[in-house]
Amino acid sequence: MKISNNAYQLMTSDALERFPNECCGFFFGEDGDNRTVTHVMKVNNSKEGDQRRRFAISPVDYMKAEAFADEQHVQLLGIYHSHPLHPAWPSVHDREQAMPWFSYIIIGVQPDQITRVNSFQLNDDRLFTLETIE
Repeated sequence: MKISNNAYQLMTSDALERFPNECCGFFFGEDGDNRTVTHVMKVNNSKEGDQRRRFAISPVDYMKAEAFADEQHVQLLGIYHSHPLHPAWPSVHDREQAMPWFSYIIIGVQPDQITRVNSFQLNDDRLFTLETIE
């Protein structure tokens, strides 16, 4: 997966700004042999309760993301979110909520520092496979 500098900066700055809570949003671009991320849409974490360990995206935000993709002539490629004070690796909850085909970018974040950015895709066995980020 290739991520444009602008898209990378938008996602990582979102993680830093929302720390200690999890941030979340969508990313868009071109699909093919190697997905290319060109656009990002930040959304509010709609999780009720403790947002330091979980995130939720509202159905309205999903509809806005689909409309954005149509308007910009790009594909909705996946969802990003942060893991404050935890590794950039999917949790059991992340796997339970994941959908096939989407990529999932997870941003590890500490106070004032991004520790790691990883991307994963859910396979047919409902296990995550690590995607290479260029």
